[in-house]
Amino acid sequence: MNFLTSDLNQTENITTIIRPPYFYISGFTGIPHMEYYYVFLCFVYIISLMGNTFVMIIIYVDRSLHSPKYIAVFNLALTDVCESTAQVPKLLDMFLFGRQFISYDQCLANLFFVFFFLTMQSFNLIILSYDRLVAICFPLRYHVLVTHRSMFQLTGAAWFGSLFPVLISVGLITRLSFCRSLVINSYFCDHGPLFRLAAPCSNVLPNIIISYLNPCLVFYIPMVFIIGSYICISHALVTITLHKAIKTCSSHLILVAIFYLPITVTFLLQSLIPTNLRIINLSLTSVLPPMLNPIVYVLKTEDFKESANRLIRRVFQRAVGPVKKTF
Repeated sequence: MNFLTSDLNQTENITTIIRPPYFYISGFTGIPHMEYYYVFLCFVYIISLMGNTFVMIIIYVDRSLHSPKYIAVFNLALTDVCESTAQVPKLLDMFLFGRQFISYDQCLANLFFVFFFLTMQSFNLIILSYDRLVAICFPLRYHVLVTHRSMFQLTGAAWFGSLFPVLISVGLITRLSFCRSLVINSYFCDHGPLFRLAAPCSNVLPNIIISYLNPCLVFYIPMVFIIGSYICISHALVTITLHKAIKTCSSHLILVAIFYLPITVTFLLQSLIPTNLRIINLSLTSVLPPMLNPIVYVLKTEDFKESANRLIRRVFQRAVGPVKKTF
């Protein structure tokens, strides 16, 4: 794809910003039969969509789940739907149907929405961690510290807080000139591979700085907070029933591990990981947590399982109708 270049006559002494009409998303290279992998991602996306929609319906319908904790759970399910929708349909369109060219504006929009909802996922896990921290370490103050109002404020702050790092990243891209290769070595308009295309023609130092700063703010600091909260929870376990505490926290710990571990490994070892392996890792990290989150909550949260069973029985009874007894 070396023929995909912009104006080569303006590689030196650039005084105007060169914005190409399109980019080319390379995706995987040199791996046969990748269409089966894309079909697998489509299957995962459908399960994710159905599972998270089911979670949101249960929480909305069952008034017993209208508690502060489930405001955060509902927000997580909504974010999972948005995040997987921002990636998978476009990915399938590009690689299953050979539409790997993407316009400049569409590329920036794709970059914005993918990273915005990834950031929201991370912030949602912080909110759930805070809820568990207060519930176990300060049980007598739980209903004072964790209220509907405070939870709405936290989720609202998470939505607005997710905007700023992503807007800065996208804004810094708009100041770059792309005068050479237009091939993005990723499966979407990934921030790192995108701004590095402008390195021969523009000063990308601000982009490099933000590429290190954003993961710290969005992934590493939240992960440190969550680990710290569970250290406090572990300390509190000596005064409460161990079994009850594990049941309370296990679902959230599973979500944290599913989301943070692959991303952390990828970012820390990105210079050592081959491009294809990095793409597989990040694409699975983007689609598997949204699919597994509702499964984890259905299987691990007792009150949610009871609410789901009640709703299913109610729907089944309405579908079947009243059963008449015969003597």
